[in-house]
Amino acid sequence: MTTFIDMHLLQTVPSSNINRDDTGSPKSAVFGGVRRARVSSQAWKRATRRDFATYLDESERGIRTRRIMVDLVERIQRLDGSLTPDEALTLGKAVMTAASRITFEKPKRGKKNDETADTADAELSQYLIFISNQQLDRLAALALTGRDGTTIDKAAAKNALKDGNGIEVALFGRMVADDVAYNVDASVQVAHAISTHAVETEYDYFTAVDDAKPDDEDAGAGMIGWLEFNSSTLYRYATINLDQLAENLGDVETTGRAVEAFLRSFVVSMPTGKQNTFANSTLPEAALVQVRTRRPVNLVGAFEEPVTTKPDESISVQSAARLAQKAQEIDDAYGNTPTAAYLLAVGSRVADALAGTGEALGLDALVAQVGRDAVAALQESV
Repeated sequence: MTTFIDMHLLQTVPSSNINRDDTGSPKSAVFGGVRRARVSSQAWKRATRRDFATYLDESERGIRTRRIMVDLVERIQRLDGSLTPDEALTLGKAVMTAASRITFEKPKRGKKNDETADTADAELSQYLIFISNQQLDRLAALALTGRDGTTIDKAAAKNALKDGNGIEVALFGRMVADDVAYNVDASVQVAHAISTHAVETEYDYFTAVDDAKPDDEDAGAGMIGWLEFNSSTLYRYATINLDQLAENLGDVETTGRAVEAFLRSFVVSMPTGKQNTFANSTLPEAALVQVRTRRPVNLVGAFEEPVTTKPDESISVQSAARLAQKAQEIDDAYGNTPTAAYLLAVGSRVADALAGTGEALGLDALVAQVGRDAVAALQESV
């Protein structure tokens, strides 16, 4: 029976534009018949990955890039400093050719520094590839076996690129269009965050003063402009397929650490759009973590009817009460009660609204407990 770890977060964000569309407007969505603030899943997954640097060893992380060859050449030269960039590039291309059907190409004309690009910079994969640092290290080491003209072992090269996904690739998955053998099924799903209430976009008209402008000149601004923003209490949701994560990593203890890393980073991370303008770096008011079997459950239906402002309660408290009610209703109707549930709540009013939904814990204790539950569930399934 598959185990899922559901994460339900409520987070209030002040005036901000943390995730823009192609026109510069804050992203939004219609839900329950009204316009909501929205932050894309891609934005929060990237913020989560960037936060991993705080907790994970570099060997367990990965990189998503078209510049794989640049990184590979650097690693080859670190292993053998006598190699020139051109020699290292030749070895890098040889090991990648042995490993896969991924093709590399020179940047299209008109790109910056196209004529003077470094040798490795001129070799880009045709699309973004997500690869772990472990895989890059093994490919670099294998590339050196071809220094004397020896043909690189194809089976070894394929294994170097296929095994050792690392925590990031194991969590978020990988698709390689040229060679499906290297695809990795994602073990994490992240929903687009939406506001629990209706939202209207607002506009900030601003001016900037030219500091070097003499005082006796006209009082006109050196620059004028405007930007869009909103504020909201967001419902954020993500789920981990624990069994898929364990399959991707191949080790129970590493899987437990991956669960802890994702949970912590998903809770505390924040996309960086317009941070310098709005300084909107808040933390969630509440995080409810539910361990389930059979299937994950998104509780966004709690907010199909938008939360409205009441004089005696904040939107975040009302949202917390709605979340608790929906969780109980789902359990009562379907009998799919979580096998474990834990709650992080900021302030007594939010905690009271969510009372009974899970064992109250601080962040460190919550992360550690969920990690232990994950390891225990995997050990029981063996």
